[in-house]
Amino acid sequence: MKKLLISASVCLFSVTAQAQTTQWHLLDKTDSTAGISVERTYRELLKDRKPTPVVVAVIDGGIDTTHEDLRRVLWVNPKEIAGNGKDDDKNGYVDDIHGWNFIGGKDGRNVTHESSEATRIYVDLKPKYEGKDRKALKPEQQKEYDLYQKVKADVLKNQTQYKAQYQGISQFYTQFSTAVDNLKKTLNVTKLDTLTLRKAADTLSDASLKRPIAGILRLLRQQGAPDTDAVMSELEKANEQLKSRAEYSYNPEFDSRSIVGDNPNDVNQRDYGNADIAGERPDHGTHVSGIIGADRTNNLGVMGVSDAVQIMGVRAVPDGDERDKDVANAIRYAVDNGAQIINMSFGKGYSPQRKAVEEAERYALSKGVLLVQAAGNDGSDIDTAANYPSPRYIDGASIPNVITVGASARRNNADLVASFSNYGKKTVDVFAPGRDIYSTVPGSKYENNSGTSMASPVVTGVAAVLKSYFPKLTYADIKRIILQSVTPYSVKVLRPESDVQVDFASLSKTGGVVNLYEAVKLALAQETASGKAK
Repeated sequence: MKKLLISASVCLFSVTAQAQTTQWHLLDKTDSTAGISVERTYRELLKDRKPTPVVVAVIDGGIDTTHEDLRRVLWVNPKEIAGNGKDDDKNGYVDDIHGWNFIGGKDGRNVTHESSEATRIYVDLKPKYEGKDRKALKPEQQKEYDLYQKVKADVLKNQTQYKAQYQGISQFYTQFSTAVDNLKKTLNVTKLDTLTLRKAADTLSDASLKRPIAGILRLLRQQGAPDTDAVMSELEKANEQLKSRAEYSYNPEFDSRSIVGDNPNDVNQRDYGNADIAGERPDHGTHVSGIIGADRTNNLGVMGVSDAVQIMGVRAVPDGDERDKDVANAIRYAVDNGAQIINMSFGKGYSPQRKAVEEAERYALSKGVLLVQAAGNDGSDIDTAANYPSPRYIDGASIPNVITVGASARRNNADLVASFSNYGKKTVDVFAPGRDIYSTVPGSKYENNSGTSMASPVVTGVAAVLKSYFPKLTYADIKRIILQSVTPYSVKVLRPESDVQVDFASLSKTGGVVNLYEAVKLALAQETASGKAK
């Protein structure tokens, strides 16, 4: 199931980097930091060149269009008049100023939560196969019956598991918050950080207080959290995620599609949705967008990888599994409205309408559009494990305009690969920074997030720099340059979700981490060679 690609599991306290506000991924590659040399590239290689703006579509869960670091870089449909209720440019979508929302209704409502694809398959097949004897079925039905049994087991197991986890964390949250509140009152402080707690532990004589203080200090040290507020924040997020999965993702009774008002089984239907590209919870898409192109000129917050993007928002990814139909339409919308690069930070384990997505990808290919997609966060080898959208067509051939991205971490050592990242020597093209990435979130705020969702937009940003400063480059040129210019790392790492040591180079096709400086050098060399050839 897609987990919004922020974490492979619901991490109880993923607060290690909450106090860290450095955009380490922009730094130069050193012996200790596996950055991609963004600042050095602008300073040394691009200082005397002027970019041509490039339209980058972000297919995601929504973008905060009011964010201080994104407002200036949003794509604006030049042929549409805002708010007049008309389809001025005759593209089939009314008032699509900054993009389109394929999981919204014409009445303005939006889908926030969705079921998992496994749950939807289970619901669809249950009337056909529940209580049936496999042996009594025709051979062609037995394969579908087997799928039904598999998804049924997945759904029931996950619903039970997430309910239990949600109840457990809720109980811990209540106990922890009570202890924190009591300590704050006793110590007469508004924040419990490590310094305050250590001081209290050294000065207080009340034995009944020393034990909870010691316990909280131990927890803060284990999680690398600066204070109890950071822990509380992560507990709240974990609670929300687990509740969502138990009550929506793996709940066969839940169905939010009526909000959209379309026929979800009609993959040829295009005329649905609304113009609200933010939706109710644009956290993920806002973070992704900032990584690609947060304003580099306003001296606020963060800086994106690319300094000349126009970000088009296409909302198609709810909290739950995206539908193939929406993904296909999102790709087509982006291509038809001028996107040259599309970021796709989402994924799932089943794809019942895979053909529709592949047809949209072929359409993007015919228009020369590059697709950059996250590899996924299950710690799996996707050479063998199912993960969609797939970088291969149903017939097994590679999709030429797709780059699949795994997530790397900051340190050039045994921790270089992010522990949650999917990998695959035949399937994952490159790795890119995806752990503790500081970027934009709704409300003109900033946070660290981790996931291949963060790695994909790093590569999208690199692709956008290449396209904007070297506009004659084709999608094939850009993909080739990105893959050929990686920084190779020959370092032993733990294979994700295992205790097995492997060479980092064995986890992807290129065996390396994307590097903007080397990519621009290659582009410059190609430009020089082309000039000489003329």
